[in-house]
Amino acid sequence: MSESRKHLLIIYHSQTGHTRMMARAALCGARRVPEVETRLKMALRAGLDDLLWAHGLLLGTPENFGYMSGALKNFMDRTYYPAQGRISGLPYAVFISAGNDGTGALTSIERIARGYPLKPVCDPIIARGELSAEMLQRCAELGETMASGVAWGIF
Repeated sequence: MSESRKHLLIIYHSQTGHTRMMARAALCGARRVPEVETRLKMALRAGLDDLLWAHGLLLGTPENFGYMSGALKNFMDRTYYPAQGRISGLPYAVFISAGNDGTGALTSIERIARGYPLKPVCDPIIARGELSAEMLQRCAELGETMASGVAWGIF
């Protein structure tokens, strides 16, 4: 593995399996870009070292009570202060599995992401209700787009 290879980190939490399916679709898309190494980590198992390793970040969460999952919030709580000044401008995007509209979860992630500060580079994907093949395809495209942008220095 070349030291110059770029890194994409996909962090997610899933309770029903929908967000996991979205994360795996994003991983499949990202792996279409051989110049980028991609890690898929559950939020409670990811830490500061993973975040510092990354050149790009995808965050996935279910919408819970109009907010991001507690597990994703826990990841952000554990890494926020230790990452200060070390990941400024890290490109990121979000995917959400929502029972309602998903905007509360998105707003909460965006608010914290501005504090790191992370740089939003792709439109968020919000899957409302049951997952469709089209929505999973969009997640795969998001993964490929993020990996390509990281690989070629676009983000």
